[in-house]
Amino acid sequence: MSKKALYWICQVGGWLFLVLAQSLYLKLSDALTLETATSQFLLLFFGIVLSHLYRNLIVSYGWLKTKIILLIPRVVLASILLAILGDYFQYGVELLLGIAGDKHQNTITIVANILNLIPFFFSWSLIYFLFHFIENYKKAEIENLKWEASINEIELNKLKSQLNPHFMFNAMNSIRALVDENPSKSKDAITQLSNILRNTLQMGKKKVIPFDEEFKIVNDYLALESIRYEERLKTSVRIDPESKTFSIPPLMIQTLVENGIKHGVSKLINGGVLEIETVVKNDALVVKIFNSGQLLSEISDSGFGIKNTKQRLHLLYGKAASLTISNVDSSNVLTELIIPKNVISYETSEYI
Repeated sequence: MSKKALYWICQVGGWLFLVLAQSLYLKLSDALTLETATSQFLLLFFGIVLSHLYRNLIVSYGWLKTKIILLIPRVVLASILLAILGDYFQYGVELLLGIAGDKHQNTITIVANILNLIPFFFSWSLIYFLFHFIENYKKAEIENLKWEASINEIELNKLKSQLNPHFMFNAMNSIRALVDENPSKSKDAITQLSNILRNTLQMGKKKVIPFDEEFKIVNDYLALESIRYEERLKTSVRIDPESKTFSIPPLMIQTLVENGIKHGVSKLINGGVLEIETVVKNDALVVKIFNSGQLLSEISDSGFGIKNTKQRLHLLYGKAASLTISNVDSSNVLTELIIPKNVISYETSEYI
């Protein structure tokens, strides 16, 4: 429904309800006659016309943006003037129709008639301004959310632009080390890297990608690192089939796997184990990465990949997502990532 249609429904409906309520009272009091019924119809007509003209004045003079302390006296004065105009217009028509009677026989009667109308116009003002106060408040909230969303989008793109060069730099270093050790295997490593690069380029500016696409990158990365570390790196993967129903921020799981190898397995003389396990619990995807080694607080707090991941999670999911890294025992580290189903989504109003 358009705001214009809503306005007229409320406008006509409100005055009609008032008139019908008064007519019912007159009926119950045995005072409902043709003359009083005509007076009620005139009240309906002039109420709609005058309050609509009043609405135009409010919009034209910007009263909706006026401070309450300045608005109150204006509304009171406008309600009095509208009551006076309504009473005299109605009385003028009733005179023409010959049904005015003794309605304006003295000052006291005139004042009483006007005082009876003032609450109607004041109530109309109160409802109208209250409606727009709520509308403006909602509009301000929506604009604020849009502003926050745009800032988050800029920040997210900035983080992703930082992450891809970071990943490529580490991958190229891995291949560089492999070229001297085993040239033939370095060719396979370059093939794996090209697969990863192609997938990351195809992601474009996507906030999230299907779990399968993300895990394809993870598998290519593990294959690349397995060539480099050979028997020093042992991997194990257990994937919950329901994981495929989730979408993942690009390179997020890969970053955590890389972190486990770089700061865990690679530091050990005899290498170690890296295990990836996913489960779906309470409509959220839980990714657990176990790696041999010990967690250093400075790596957890300031490592580029982890810091980047936490920022991206906050921008995409707010408090619904989490990332924790902790020592399971003296020789193993657990990284746990929890991702909900949905990314946070954010959604000028005309006067009515």
